Amino acid sequence: MAVTPFELARICAKAADDKKASDLVLLDLSGLSDVCDYFLICTADNARMLGSVVDEIEEKVKKNTGMNPLSHEGRAGASWVLLDYGSVVVHAFLPEARDYYRIERLWGEAPRVDCL
Repeated sequence: MAVTPFELARICAKAADDKKASDLVLLDLSGLSDVCDYFLICTADNARMLGSVVDEIEEKVKKNTGMNPLSHEGRAGASWVLLDYGSVVVHAFLPEARDYYRIERLWGEAPRVDCL
């Protein structure tokens, strides 16, 4: 099933929200980057929850689109997990890692999009 990058980003956001990820931010990078169209950034309270959020995103994307991530970085013991779906890149953080890396500030010129 083919979906637009925005539809894919919304599936990811809904899955993260379903697992109680907080502070979800969807950045539209389509006019700013050749790498991807959207960054979804979210926070999980602890490592166990981080794994649950990432698993839910992978499961819902697979179920709704048939897609698997092209790559993923981080997992066991990680404070930041990245899922690369090509047009959408998901950044799931623990709170201290999100504060440290401040992805939203690095891409401050990118418009924020309502994702839920």
